[in-house]
Amino acid sequence: MSDIKKAVLAYSGGLDTSVILKWLQDTYQCEVVTFTADLGQGEELEPAREKAKKFGVNEIYIDDLREEFVRDFVFPMFRANTVYEGEYLLGTSIARPLIAKRLIEIAKETKADAISHGATGKGNDQVRFELGAYALNPNIQIIAPWREWDLLSREKLLAYAEQHGIPVDMKHKQGGSPYSMDANLLHISYEGRHLENPAAEAEEDMWRWTVSPEKAPDAAEYLDIEFKHGDIVALNGKAMKAYEILAELNRIGGKHGVGRLDLVENRYVGMKSRGCYETPGGTILLKAHRAIESITLDREVAHLKDDLMPRYASLIYNGYWWSPERIALQTLIDHTQATVNGWVRVKLYKGNVIVVGRDSQTDSLFDSTIATFEDDKGAYDQKDAGGFIKLNALRMRIAANLHQRKK
Repeated sequence: MSDIKKAVLAYSGGLDTSVILKWLQDTYQCEVVTFTADLGQGEELEPAREKAKKFGVNEIYIDDLREEFVRDFVFPMFRANTVYEGEYLLGTSIARPLIAKRLIEIAKETKADAISHGATGKGNDQVRFELGAYALNPNIQIIAPWREWDLLSREKLLAYAEQHGIPVDMKHKQGGSPYSMDANLLHISYEGRHLENPAAEAEEDMWRWTVSPEKAPDAAEYLDIEFKHGDIVALNGKAMKAYEILAELNRIGGKHGVGRLDLVENRYVGMKSRGCYETPGGTILLKAHRAIESITLDREVAHLKDDLMPRYASLIYNGYWWSPERIALQTLIDHTQATVNGWVRVKLYKGNVIVVGRDSQTDSLFDSTIATFEDDKGAYDQKDAGGFIKLNALRMRIAANLHQRKK
């Protein structure tokens, strides 16, 4: 008999987590609390409540986490200009620490012994959920059904669902969606089926948020983006909440074909995996943030941030959001953002995000009197460059002289 009396399940109401709900009740003989997170995935979440009620769940959490997700996770990540392996904007990775946090909070509120999730034993998400959970509650018990049961195929899941009266929607009965999808306010990811052949181009009707660049409007659209301490606070002069800003960037960027990505990434668990992503808002945000930093950050501070970014990106990708090293890096990054204030103007055109202007009334380090190609009236003494060059060339001159003497 298991010592687990109550478990909190990260529950979407889809086939996998609906089977897990019943499996937990049967296998562990425990009470199940369901938790469904609204991260802006654009789906109706109330059906999850009705499905949970059908199987006797008394404590059902459906939480609107959109503002917290963007304000406390997405925006801090973009302050670092975070990109994994040169391309991926970490849309799935950055959602997992928030889900883990809320699972642990609900476990405490409901006096549950364990948490459970539907991540498979092949993926990164099992690592992200569980590293986050253990960082926040080192004594929590974790049930990962995909590492315990023998329901390792869609056919077995469907058979289990039919046997136990679990409702299955028509798409699963007809063979399922052609892709495994994950959506939140930052992105939609697509994996599996047709995409498992890395040589095959993604089908056009797969994409949900973005039009193809070929079908984007022939007229460019301009967007003024205002930053305060490294975060976007207004679009075209209109102040908005964090999640509203990202949603609007997604809408506008998607209309212009911005933010599509086809990537083979190196998973933490050791395999290569092909995925396609739509991240229109994040693509605009990254470009605009680098633009405002270009005039407000000291050169060496900016270069230090660029040096640290790949390490920071790997920490998020690999599930270490709650680690002391990520928190230490975040403290440094956030310190650099105190002067990242001003506005950026971008032009969106057929899949492209083009920076066409930027300014900061309070924190710009750009001095036109020095940078000008015209007469700077003595602001910069060009003769100083000679000594600077000779000093920096000294070690190379010494080495070259030595080489010549050895000939």
